Amino acid sequence: YVRLQSPSLDEAEEFLTTFGLVRSERTRERLYMRGTDAPHHIHVTELGPSRFRGLAFYVDGEDDLRRLARAPGASGFETVDEPGGGVRVRLTDPLGYPVEVICGMQQLAPLPTPALVLNTGSDKVRRRGEFLRLGPRGPSRVKRIAHAVLMAPNAAETVRWYRETLGLLASDRVYDGAPDRVVAWFTRCDRGERFVDHHTLLCFESPVAGLNHVSFEVQTFDDLMMGHEHLKKAGKYAHVWGIGRHLLGSQIFDYWEDPWRRVHEHWTDSDVLNASATAGLHPIEIGLSNQWGDPPPEEFVRHAVP
Repeated sequence: YVRLQSPSLDEAEEFLTTFGLVRSERTRERLYMRGTDAPHHIHVTELGPSRFRGLAFYVDGEDDLRRLARAPGASGFETVDEPGGGVRVRLTDPLGYPVEVICGMQQLAPLPTPALVLNTGSDKVRRRGEFLRLGPRGPSRVKRIAHAVLMAPNAAETVRWYRETLGLLASDRVYDGAPDRVVAWFTRCDRGERFVDHHTLLCFESPVAGLNHVSFEVQTFDDLMMGHEHLKKAGKYAHVWGIGRHLLGSQIFDYWEDPWRRVHEHWTDSDVLNASATAGLHPIEIGLSNQWGDPPPEEFVRHAVP
């Protein structure tokens, strides 16, 4: 999950609900939002001045946490005294942001989602005699949190820490000018032979540290488009970029700002890799390109919210 701080929990919940998350719990000082998948929450908002409060990563069991508890600066093994529960170890990354590593969070019943059958490609009769109906218009149905992008004055050191501490693997690297001038690292979880998202954490070289965006998977391309229309119809949130399809990672994407300029992304259809995949190396012109859709706005490429 991502942990943010916002001056109004009411406004935060209104945006996140319009974006396609669902409240799982709310206290006087914190808001917990879930997706359609089982985890109790994937987004936490704390009451206070606008601020990025860090990221949390899941591990399979307490053995991983006990190993992490021995890392320099680790909090030690502790019980989570928040809705959703579980146990965790807290660390601080090289940018000064808190990092939580957690297991044992409460799992809720998955929320129902429509199963769409598409007549596409070489199989154009899958939906034999059936009509495609997407259901009532409304927000996207966010499944889960997918990745975050951090801007870092020393991105190489930040990536090294995440890779050495959490075991992340490099999927793609992007250089500016010469191959030895790497400015961006796409990293993914190491799940052995299991296939995972192309990236879970992207670090980009920047003069200012901060959160560029946080990303959430939605059900389908239709679901993404319905969510786009719903956010647009609300008439109060800034559209940042999209709709398009990335080259690195290959996701179809759509980016929106919350009331405090924290960018939230909808995506669907990512590349997946396992631990045997080797890291790519690309010039920045390739690294920031799309397979279709408008190029990224210059402001978004530099965007960093502390």
